[in-house]
Amino acid sequence: MEVYKIKGANRLHGTIKVSGAKNSAVALIPASLLANSPVTIEGLPEILDVWTLKEILEEVGAEVTFKDGTMIIDPTNVVDMPLPNGNIKKLRASYYLMGALLGKFKKAAIGLPGGCHLGPRPIDQHIKGFEALGANVSNEHGAIYLRAEELVGSKIYLDVVSVGATINIMLAAVLAKGRTIIENAAKEPEIIDVATLLSNMGANIKGAGTNVIRIDGVEELHGTKHTIIPDRIEAGTFMIMAAVAGDGVTIDNVIPFHVEALTAKLREMGVEVEEYEEKIFIPKPRSLQAVDVKTLVYPGFPTDLQQPFSVLMTQATGTSVITDSIYSARFKQIDELRRMNANGRVDGRTASITGPVSLEAATVRASDLRAGAALVIAGLIADGETEIQDIFHIERGYSSIIEKLQGLGADIRRVEVKEIEINNE
Repeated sequence: MEVYKIKGANRLHGTIKVSGAKNSAVALIPASLLANSPVTIEGLPEILDVWTLKEILEEVGAEVTFKDGTMIIDPTNVVDMPLPNGNIKKLRASYYLMGALLGKFKKAAIGLPGGCHLGPRPIDQHIKGFEALGANVSNEHGAIYLRAEELVGSKIYLDVVSVGATINIMLAAVLAKGRTIIENAAKEPEIIDVATLLSNMGANIKGAGTNVIRIDGVEELHGTKHTIIPDRIEAGTFMIMAAVAGDGVTIDNVIPFHVEALTAKLREMGVEVEEYEEKIFIPKPRSLQAVDVKTLVYPGFPTDLQQPFSVLMTQATGTSVITDSIYSARFKQIDELRRMNANGRVDGRTASITGPVSLEAATVRASDLRAGAALVIAGLIADGETEIQDIFHIERGYSSIIEKLQGLGADIRRVEVKEIEINNE
């Protein structure tokens, strides 16, 4: 199996470029199925989830090419076949095919999705939305079956603010009859990105990015060309990396407005953040002060950055506290960081970390995507050579991470090791 080996203590310097947004990509690609002619999406990250979606689209009859971050999807010959198993199980965001196929064919059958294990992430709000539009929903042998005579616009109030449900209802509603109103909608930039694509395809959507979205159904949608927004979580990961291990790092292809909550916390810790139109510069940080962080839905501090941020806290003077109000089971990185000499403990939804400490290299395991990112950052400042196992989690969300970090002067490489070596440890 493959692992990352990182020799710490190399200061990072230079420019690192952010890829397209993973959480947009996994919704934009299924959304393209609603068109009646080819859709081109530019700037996609070359990550496993995107390749998996390409295969799923080809399974249902779309013609797809993907090269240099540009995907061209011709959905003209797509058929309404059920997808109970196979690739669909590999990624959580496969649930967007429910909304897209239901919108297009008035029926869909999708296997219950996978993804990172972060505790319960129910799809009850998605189902509530589909039912409000007129679909019958049943769970048969671990797959969700959706069937509707016709889809009719409706007023839908989401009990919890959910990005997935907001996007999925949008996908199902754009071709429905009449007006759909989504109240208590999520406001993430990725939702605006999907709404922009759909609008360019001919959909009538107002209010994306606010908590009330109005959609007037149209007869049909046509192909278009769209450029994805940059990944704000990847940008945030690189900003944290620059704050902890940088000697002056420029993060290129970032929308500063999308990372404001992180920027505010970094400044509170004593990190300088210089914002430009599409880039951010972080000079070599001086002393870091402990801060308290609470994750919230956008525009609050993102749960996806809580794990990388916890590494920065190990270098700050005092005790920092993180409360994750989104996912309760999202502190698996703390145990791994403790192997590297971090002083941290978890109590329910809260983790407290006391610093500053010198991290020491160890063999650690990425339990999920962002925990993996946290361990990479820890490895960059640890004394010695850190080995990170289960790196497939990291590569689900970070495109060309090795090459990007090497470009800043990091000593990181992907190495194949025999399984026996791991079992002996």
